[in-house]
Amino acid sequence: MKILGIAAPFGHDASAALLVDGKVVAAVEEERFSRRKHAKDECPRQSVKFCLETAGLKPQDIDAVAFPWALSALRQRRWEYFFRTFVSNPSRAYKKFFRNMKEYRGQAAFIARTLRESGFDKHQPQIHWIEHHIAHAASSYFLSGFKTAAVLSIDGGGEITSTLIGRAEGAAISKIKEIVAPDSLGNFYSTMTEYLGFEREDGEYKVMGMAPYGDAWKVNLDHILWWNPRRRTYRCNDDYVWVPRSKRARPDKVYSRKMIKEFGPEREGDELNVPYIHIAAATQRKLEDTTIRLLETYLAQELKSHGNLCFAGGCALNVSLNRILLKHPLVKNLWVQPSSHDAGGSIGAAAYAAAQLGDKIAPMEHVYLGPEFTNAQIEPVLKASGFRFEKCADICETASSLLKDGKIVGWFQGRMEWGPRALGNRSILGNPTIRGTNDRINAIIKFRESWRPFCPSMLKEYASDILGSDHPAPFMTFAFDVAPHWKERIPEAVHVDGTCRPQVVDERHNPKFHRLISLFHKKTRVPVVINTSLNRRGEPMICSPQDAILMFRESGLEYLAIGDYLVKKS
Repeated sequence: MKILGIAAPFGHDASAALLVDGKVVAAVEEERFSRRKHAKDECPRQSVKFCLETAGLKPQDIDAVAFPWALSALRQRRWEYFFRTFVSNPSRAYKKFFRNMKEYRGQAAFIARTLRESGFDKHQPQIHWIEHHIAHAASSYFLSGFKTAAVLSIDGGGEITSTLIGRAEGAAISKIKEIVAPDSLGNFYSTMTEYLGFEREDGEYKVMGMAPYGDAWKVNLDHILWWNPRRRTYRCNDDYVWVPRSKRARPDKVYSRKMIKEFGPEREGDELNVPYIHIAAATQRKLEDTTIRLLETYLAQELKSHGNLCFAGGCALNVSLNRILLKHPLVKNLWVQPSSHDAGGSIGAAAYAAAQLGDKIAPMEHVYLGPEFTNAQIEPVLKASGFRFEKCADICETASSLLKDGKIVGWFQGRMEWGPRALGNRSILGNPTIRGTNDRINAIIKFRESWRPFCPSMLKEYASDILGSDHPAPFMTFAFDVAPHWKERIPEAVHVDGTCRPQVVDERHNPKFHRLISLFHKKTRVPVVINTSLNRRGEPMICSPQDAILMFRESGLEYLAIGDYLVKKS
């Protein structure tokens, strides 16, 4: 069957994904076309158009459309929240109830507009409304290849659920435990992200990167997020966390004035400073400890039987948390959806609907599911750019020589990646053996904070020696401890805490990128390159040749390997 998933989220990360007979054939985020990061409040019509065109389909060919939201659950949970809150705070209960009613009507209208603008005004396929966290769980479980698994979905919230814990077998996902607003690990982390001076729903990974510079024991957050042993769940103090449109909130912020009174003013600037590095460390520690408590409380028996854990939701993008999960003795195999944030809802909703309709879902072996461009499409863009360029007999040989010599190379090849990580098709590459490589990329190309780490892409054949683990890691979804004998050999790939977030490159899934690293290895005896996304700070990943040339023009990048062409500034 042909199932289209549309994440038309009510706020951010619009996307579309297409499954044909259980296999993902296309998936892309709307931000890559609109060039507005996270595509806030956008209808993913360009994403839908791309998916259909890639498969040679028209709207009338689609058997079903799936959305990662259940409007019926929104109605039901609005009433549940009202009754739960009314006794303690009637005023807040009424205000929230009527605000949610208004938002619900807006959401229903948004979905209708999304279908209409995506070409489904005349043809009306089956519509499947999938609960938000079921869609997240499905995006991980059905694409993992596991026959049975424990499932975990944690984010800010969907409908009003913030955490789902369950089990999956065959085509079924069953719930073991749900945690609802205002208790939310995702909202806790986003609130602390904003207080630490970053943009919520975007800068959480910066908090994760800052955390190793601090000491978690120097800041006590137990009164903001804590474990309630009687209720066997975590609790959030909403006097501090996620208080938008409240008298308690700072203007246009989701944290309360209490945060400032207790910890001082919001962090500003790009420097690492006290007490903020300690607050970041304490925030990360809270996320890790609480997730482990959930796992041990609700999934211990399930994991003892098979050891398979599937993880999704925005918090699953936290690779340091995933490192802790992977080290847990109950977890033998951990599969994390590479697009775990709300954009992944499109692929999860489509996979869940397809499974219910009888399709067998194929495992996700790679993420190269976006647009690609031929040399014939690239060359006119280069000619119009005014830059010097040449067609190379072997672009991998040329690029590997530049990397050996310490040059920074933009790498634009094949189909664009699904998800937020550059995995060798829309990348900026560097030499991990030359100290200062990261500083150069940060200062003149990415224009980002100097303390943030870069990721290594490494040949699969050498990964276990470098990482001390054979666990699959193709999508940069895990952090690993770097083996001591490699830390000095690849200093630019190792974070301050001795870890890295690797992409293990398999020749079967990206032969061109594998060959590039192999040639670099032959020249340097190092099977690793630095890899960061081809974009500048605050921009989505580059999608088209036009995007690549614009970035090349407005940054300090000196070499761009695009298709078989090398573009140079000097």
